[in-house]
Amino acid sequence: MKKQFFFMLISSVLSAASSVMAQTVDLKPVWESDTTLRTPECVLVDPDKNVLYVACINGNPTMENKGSYVAKLSSDGKVIQLKFTENLNSTKGMGILRDKLYVTEMTQVVEIALATGKILNRYPIEGAKFLNDIAIDTQKQVVYVSDSNDSKVWALTNGKASLVLADAPLKGCNGLLFENNRLLIGNGDGSLLSMDPATKKLSTIAKGMGGIDGIVALGNKNYMVTEWGGKIWYVRADGTTELKADTSKEKINSADIGYNPKTKMLFVPTFFHNTVKAYSLK
Repeated sequence: MKKQFFFMLISSVLSAASSVMAQTVDLKPVWESDTTLRTPECVLVDPDKNVLYVACINGNPTMENKGSYVAKLSSDGKVIQLKFTENLNSTKGMGILRDKLYVTEMTQVVEIALATGKILNRYPIEGAKFLNDIAIDTQKQVVYVSDSNDSKVWALTNGKASLVLADAPLKGCNGLLFENNRLLIGNGDGSLLSMDPATKKLSTIAKGMGGIDGIVALGNKNYMVTEWGGKIWYVRADGTTELKADTSKEKINSADIGYNPKTKMLFVPTFFHNTVKAYSLK
């Protein structure tokens, strides 16, 4: 009886492990926007309004660039308003908190009214070098911001900035995602990290990729992440990874992605290729 139970247990464990390893997703191209979007760096999905916000650098990501803008698109890639908000400085990551859109500029975070596109406030982050992505804890109303050139993560709370993490193991950190009371951090060394906001303790979810630009959650601790150079990875809950797309040879980038869990659609800004590509996940 003990032997039978033992073999049944082993069989069950192996079956479960096999099932986890077998889990995957396929990317199916659905549409690509026109090229009126200039240097799109980030796509943010607003599933409630069924629209996309696209941060367009419109040139090079430098302090001198004041011509960046945020575009507003329909869910099928049609431009609703090309310059929903304009006169921005090298826009990159975005996040929504209540009725406001938060966007990084080079050394500050811009607060924009979602209803009108009007700039409400700018919050400078002292000592910032190259602010990049944003993730938001909607429960505690904290806006997390990565500084890729300084290997730091900041928190913006009620308009006040505070340092969260700095230095090793952070290295060129970029992509951020807040999920299940954890802050996920895409490191420049290709590792996907997880931070407990209460203790600041870091753990590694996965590694072996290139520098991570965008991170979206698929549910059940599975993720899609991108490398800016053109690679899209599927990260399973057990930390294994699978390369799902690679357009680096064609010099088509894959920057900070957006995802709509209601429609299972992934939106990829192609940066210098000047489009947004949409894929269905199956």
